[in-house]
Amino acid sequence: MNIYMRKSILYTFAALALMACSSEQATTEQEERVEQVRTTVLQPREIEREISVSTNLQGYLTMNVAPSLTGKIEHIYCEVGDRKAQGADLVRMDQTQYNTTKISFTNLEIEKNRIELLLSTGSATQQQYDQILAQYNSTKEQLEFLKTNTYVKAPFSGVISAKNYEDGELYSGQPILVLTQIDKLKALVAIPESYFPKFKPGMKLTLTSEIYPDKTFPATIEVVYPTIDASSHTFQVKIVVPNSQQLLRPGMYVTTTIGLGKANAIVAPYQAVEKLVGANDRYVFINDNGYAKRVSVELGQRFDQEIEIIAPEIVPGVEMITTGQHKLVDGVKINVVE
Repeated sequence: MNIYMRKSILYTFAALALMACSSEQATTEQEERVEQVRTTVLQPREIEREISVSTNLQGYLTMNVAPSLTGKIEHIYCEVGDRKAQGADLVRMDQTQYNTTKISFTNLEIEKNRIELLLSTGSATQQQYDQILAQYNSTKEQLEFLKTNTYVKAPFSGVISAKNYEDGELYSGQPILVLTQIDKLKALVAIPESYFPKFKPGMKLTLTSEIYPDKTFPATIEVVYPTIDASSHTFQVKIVVPNSQQLLRPGMYVTTTIGLGKANAIVAPYQAVEKLVGANDRYVFINDNGYAKRVSVELGQRFDQEIEIIAPEIVPGVEMITTGQHKLVDGVKINVVE
């Protein structure tokens, strides 16, 4: 082996030794990484439990004025915006069929009375009477149907919110009018499923609207729907809103605040809760015997700069990292400073 080969081998061993030392040094430096943090000990706190959700108001009752008869519209008694009392005339359809049936019914009534008299004297048979009675009852029922659908009246008090035809036009199936009750409103509100046991019909709540920033409006839960939506994990409640002054209107956007009583909860500084990039998952770091432990949490109610956090690991006495958490990774060594 010449001198050049021996030097080459020596250089190779030296390089390998240097790489090993560098790798060992990097590993040692990584193992010795310590992040400086501040923590706070979590303790339960009594809070006033409430939930706020937003929704749109609807008329408590809405009727599409759509008679079961096709034909010409003789007269519409109202315009959009008109207020109509219960029983007021809304629409009069073509009366020809109703008038014809009314004449037939009158003749059948006369004939029924005549045969009824003959039956009492033995001059008519029971079969004759039963036949005329069946015709009489059938025509009476048809006449009542035609009357209801020829002279359409308001089934409740409300305001005309839409008009789709004019006098003399041919009614083709689209509602002629829309009648909406506005002295009482309703809304459907989606509530997170975790609150399901707390909701009962008759519960009181309040509404607010940006249109009236200084006012609150009372409301009552009328129906709690019995099923949970599997995709959104919410259930619906129907609320009823008295509106005698008619300040609120169908379609308005309102916020519902529902008080659920007092409860014990663990709250933390809002800024200490981290959000996973590209998702809505939230997490915090806790002190796990000198190492940072990442814990996924659900967020509850917010109180100014604090927020309720919920997770199996979040219990009283846990030391949560509140400063320095932005640079942490799961499992890194930490040093708690005052």
